[in-house]
Amino acid sequence: MEHKFQELSRHILIMHAEHDTDRPILAAVTGSRRTLLMDAGNSPAHAELFRQELARRGWRQPDLLVLTHWHWDHSFGMTAWNVPVIAHEETAQALNRLGGLSGSDEELEHLVREGAISEGSAEHIRLEYGSPRVITVSTPDIIFNGSITVDLGGVTCELSHVGGDHSADSCVLHVIEDKVLFLGDALGPSVYGGPRRYSSTGFLKLLERIYGYKAALLVESHGVPMTEQEFRADLVPWERLARIVDVFGDNRERVLLELKAYLQLEELPPGLLRSVEYFLEGAR
Repeated sequence: MEHKFQELSRHILIMHAEHDTDRPILAAVTGSRRTLLMDAGNSPAHAELFRQELARRGWRQPDLLVLTHWHWDHSFGMTAWNVPVIAHEETAQALNRLGGLSGSDEELEHLVREGAISEGSAEHIRLEYGSPRVITVSTPDIIFNGSITVDLGGVTCELSHVGGDHSADSCVLHVIEDKVLFLGDALGPSVYGGPRRYSSTGFLKLLERIYGYKAALLVESHGVPMTEQEFRADLVPWERLARIVDVFGDNRERVLLELKAYLQLEELPPGLLRSVEYFLEGAR
């Protein structure tokens, strides 16, 4: 598999997401004094690939690490970095609860049953770690509430808690001088502990907050970087869907009718149709 890297600016290098084992984007943000790493990777192997690329390019290795949220694919690579970890208090609480995890099949099945992870996540963990597997979950060092700002030397990073359906602890990372906003998975639906769902009102509030940053580049952890114009255009159907559900609730026929009329489509594409079900679930 070819691992793809991209310099978003002279301060930011990312490793692109890989979907086979649910590896999210990793980002290094470097200033004149220190380098900040966004998200740890889903395993030490994932983390090591990024470390090697930083070394190959002559970039300073991370001095500290921030987590966008607690989910395994963003946090299980923490032990590979051995640097101070900054996380929201809810992220720390969730990782503390996973403290004794070793990664056995029995443990994974138990976590699925109690809604802590999904069956899909368990399968991705098995693929990423192989068998026999050893997983070590570590906990953050610096805990914040609200937002925290880090000066890297001429580059300022602000990590802010935004919440959302995907995970209550979701945070976004704003690299202020570069006008780049890392969204983590904040705009995703809920994935654990029941059917996937979106709250239409919550989604719209979150979108408004994201647009308020006026970022030049927006990066979702399992997507590709987009300009603000591209991002807004990409989100048009979902934003309209959320507004329709806000008015008509879980009236499926009316929601489909209104959305098809707005988009001038006879049939909705599969991805959008799935999202209709998530929003309807959220309205119930």
